[in-house]
Amino acid sequence: MRVLVLGGGLQGSACAYDLLAQPDIESVVIADLQPNRPRTIPLEEDRLELLELDFAQEDAVRHAMEERDIVLSAAPYLFNVDLVRLAIESGCDYADLGGKTDIVFQQLAMGDRAREAGCTAVPDVGLAPGLVTLLAAEGIRRLDRTDRVRMYVGGLPQDPQPPLKYQIVYSLEGTLDYYTTPSWIISGGELEQREALTELEELEFDELGTLEAFHTAGGASTLPWRFQNRVGHLSYKTLRYPGHAEIMRAIRDLGLLSDEAITIGGHEIVPRDVFIGAASPHLARPGEPDLVVLRVIAEGERDGVPTTLTWNLMDREDPDTGITAMMRCTGFTLSIVGLFMGRDIISETGVMAPDEAIPFEPYLEELAKRGVEVCFEEEKG
Repeated sequence: MRVLVLGGGLQGSACAYDLLAQPDIESVVIADLQPNRPRTIPLEEDRLELLELDFAQEDAVRHAMEERDIVLSAAPYLFNVDLVRLAIESGCDYADLGGKTDIVFQQLAMGDRAREAGCTAVPDVGLAPGLVTLLAAEGIRRLDRTDRVRMYVGGLPQDPQPPLKYQIVYSLEGTLDYYTTPSWIISGGELEQREALTELEELEFDELGTLEAFHTAGGASTLPWRFQNRVGHLSYKTLRYPGHAEIMRAIRDLGLLSDEAITIGGHEIVPRDVFIGAASPHLARPGEPDLVVLRVIAEGERDGVPTTLTWNLMDREDPDTGITAMMRCTGFTLSIVGLFMGRDIISETGVMAPDEAIPFEPYLEELAKRGVEVCFEEEKG
């Protein structure tokens, strides 16, 4: 397999690290505007190439893809519509981390084009969306009647510090998008929207105690549309340490997360850019270990008996490699899907949601091989 990884940040680096640990990988190219940026993890160099690439330059991107079998995108999601189109035109299989549902719908609309080209494309294969939506769809499949599905995911510091008790574990820009965009849910079997950072609830987790959960956009991906006639309630919420949502709501409601320019002292500024510039040095805490916590609960009936299916995950940064929990749960999931494509474990062509394309048990087995353990419980009655 010859693999092109688009994006050389945390998730792209973790994806490349995992690919290079596989004996059937011939070569990996990391393409980025700054491919030589410093990395926190070592990458095996014999099969690795670094390529300077601007994702907005279609001819250059197409040329890079034409020399590869598989394209895995850890690039910002705003590029993903064009990237999947270029991958199909280049005859490559493709997967990305997704995160923006309207973009995913545009990608899914390219299904016929992908089938004609003999290509497989699977967007939204990270953690949330990705792993969490795969678990939720599996819960729906296992139940004869599904009353309620709840998804919860959080990327958190192991040592939370005030005022936000949060550190950057993925992308602050992406996080703020999720905090300012309404989320889609199923309520009473119908599609509805919920304002981000609302409808707080508390959940208990071993070792962590109480966490708060609130609506954010993107995590449920296309599930609300696909299952609106089969599920009474379906929602996705982000997990944080208590108090986080109240502060972020105040920051948002004061206009500090707006992307509409305002004029101050004769200069146009974008409040969100100022907030990111001011907050990032306080929230970027290199060397501070993180953790990922996930819970998916599917409730309904099977064989005439009330049944609750629960999946839990708590993953921590690997102290031996320095690979963060978010990198393990996001970058590794992207590499696994790429490996499944290259090994013909995923062979159906077209553009598909993760739960339509990825075999459930083999996927969890691959995660477990990497130390990412998803625990399952079933309760009847």
